[in-house]
Amino acid sequence: MKTIVVCSGGLDSVTLAYKVAAEHKLHSLISFDYGQRHKKELDYAARTARDLGVKHHIVDLTSVGALLGGSSLTSDDIDVPDGHYAQETMRITVVPNRNAIMLAVAFGAAASAGADAVATAVHGGDHFIYPDCRPDFISAFGTMQNHALDGVKDVSLYTPFVHVSKADIALEAGRLGVPIDLTWSCYKGHDTHCGRCGTCVERREALELACVKDPTVYEDRDYWKQAHAEHVARKFARQNAPG
Repeated sequence: MKTIVVCSGGLDSVTLAYKVAAEHKLHSLISFDYGQRHKKELDYAARTARDLGVKHHIVDLTSVGALLGGSSLTSDDIDVPDGHYAQETMRITVVPNRNAIMLAVAFGAAASAGADAVATAVHGGDHFIYPDCRPDFISAFGTMQNHALDGVKDVSLYTPFVHVSKADIALEAGRLGVPIDLTWSCYKGHDTHCGRCGTCVERREALELACVKDPTVYEDRDYWKQAHAEHVARKFARQNAPG
């Protein structure tokens, strides 16, 4: 199955690229510049493409991203919050329709290139925050694309992580020999991972749970433990609240 992988340069999508290269036929990587403050992730996607020996395409969606305001990822006026990935405060990182837009472009590229599938690394941990990462969206989008490309090209949507946790992806990264420190997750886009934003906390937590060595440099390497403990305490309080 000749597959184009949507690759941001993060741990999930880079692991997916390695998985496709090992188990299918990796055609190329496609990434998107939508004006994200952590644009440096694209350098990591490019590095992954070089390491895997495939082409890398960066699609300029900055003018589109400028229309998708209200997110801390695309607005310098809104701070990226610290804390656990599953906190309600992380909703400020939602970029409306981001995956739908990117996948539509990727499917068009796949049809034109004669590829059989588009792969994206949405996973179970994304469901709470991002509606366009949920299984219902993935199923509906695949159906829509079947209609959009009817009679043109059969292109399937490959989402092997949609029902698994971030820790499962970290475990897969270890199995596949993914260079963890050559992936970028941090939403703040500093010189090094901050270690405090939701994606950094989620990354540290997942790699720890999977017992996969993490040589990544973080500004605050241990903050994830505090964020995890606070998240567990909040969850316990909600579950045991009267009424």
